[in-house]
Amino acid sequence: MAGTRRLITVPPTAGVPEPVPVELPGRGRTVVADVGPRDAPAIVLLHSVACTGLLTWYPALTRLARHHRVIVFDQRWHGRGIRSPEFRLADCAEDVTAVADALGVGRFAVAGYSMGGLVAQLVARAEPERVTGLVLCSTADRFGRGLRQRAALAVFGRTLRQLREHLRPPAVPAVLPRERLADRRWGLREFRSTTPWAIAVAVDEIGRFDSTPWLHTLRLPAAVVVTARDRFIAPAHQRALARRIPGAATYEVEAGHAACVLAADRWVPALLAAVHSLRGRNP
Repeated sequence: MAGTRRLITVPPTAGVPEPVPVELPGRGRTVVADVGPRDAPAIVLLHSVACTGLLTWYPALTRLARHHRVIVFDQRWHGRGIRSPEFRLADCAEDVTAVADALGVGRFAVAGYSMGGLVAQLVARAEPERVTGLVLCSTADRFGRGLRQRAALAVFGRTLRQLREHLRPPAVPAVLPRERLADRRWGLREFRSTTPWAIAVAVDEIGRFDSTPWLHTLRLPAAVVVTARDRFIAPAHQRALARRIPGAATYEVEAGHAACVLAADRWVPALLAAVHSLRGRNP
C-alpha cells in the first residue's frame, strides 16, 4: 500500500557470543568476544561510533569465524568499553594492540566500520610489523569541519534515529514472532549502552581526524567496502580513501550507513569478499 512503511527485519541474534571482561594493564577493562579456530588467521573488528562491537559486526561473525579467529571488543566510551577521562582515537588504536597482547595474538588483520575505520588506519600505521591486512568499511580519511561537518552530523543523527526505530519492538508485540522481538530488544539494549554524551564527544574527535598526509605510505594488503547510498560519509569520499591506499581493492554495496545491520544480506557478502581479497597479497 502506498505510504505504508516497509518492515525491515534485523538479522537474527541467536548464537551471538557473550563477550567476556578483559583487563588491559594500565588502560582499563573492556569486553571481548573471541570466536573461531585459534590457529586460524586473526582479524580484529572495530565498530562504528554509537554502537558496540557486537551490534556492528554480529551479522558477519559466524561466516567470518569459519576461516578466521575473530576478535570483537567494545572500544572506549562505548558499550562496556574502557572508561577514561578523555576520548582520543589514538588511545583507541593503542587499545587494539593491548587487546591482541592480552589474548596472545601476535599478528592480525584489522577491519573497521565508520569510526572503527579511522582507528584501523591508525593501527595499520603504528603496527606495520603486526597488521597483516586492512579492511575499511563505510569510512573516510578525513572529516571537514564547519558547515559541511554540521550537515554530515545532522544526517548521522537521522541515521541513528532510523537504526533505533528499526530496533524498537512494535507497539503491539503480537505483530512479530517472539524470536524477532528478542532480536530487536537485544539490539536496542546494545544501542542504548553508549550514552548520548559519549557519542557527542566521539563525533567531535572524529571531526579532527585526517590521515591524508600519510595514508599513501601504508604498505599492506587492503580493501575498502563502500556503502554507495551513504548520506553520512559520501560514497565519493569512501572511493577516494581507497585510491589513496596503494593497491587497495574496492567493493560496493547499494545501501546506507547502517548497512552492517539494516542491509546485512548485501553487506556481509561484500565484507567477506574484501577480507578474502587480503589472502596471498604481498604488501
